[in-house]
Amino acid sequence: QVQLVESGGGSVQAGGSLRLSCAASGSTSSSYCMGWFRQAPGKEREGVAGINSVGNIRYADSAKGRFTISKDNAKNTLYLQMNSLKPEDTAMYYCAADRALFCRSYFSPSSFAYWGQGTQVSVSS
Repeated sequence: QVQLVESGGGSVQAGGSLRLSCAASGSTSSSYCMGWFRQAPGKEREGVAGINSVGNIRYADSAKGRFTISKDNAKNTLYLQMNSLKPEDTAMYYCAADRALFCRSYFSPSSFAYWGQGTQVSVSS
């Protein structure tokens, strides 16, 4: 089992940047597919970016060109660098993990077994 703790959220103006972090603890020696999701009020949780255990990466269309997912295996930490933020990026952002060498799905919440508590990102116009 793995525990996930997100940090780095906050309030920024449109065009600004934030870097989210997700610290993993527990059974981190196993291979994991990891992803970032977000959920705005009244909307379904949606995948933003994912990375598998061998470094393959996928981005949602909304994130392409603006967001970068990365991980530091030595620190057991997943990151999401978000640039050129827009008001529509406002949401609770969640880190998720699934014990798998390759991701069953990068963007389906039901494919991830472990979740963090979330960190709020608010972008004002």
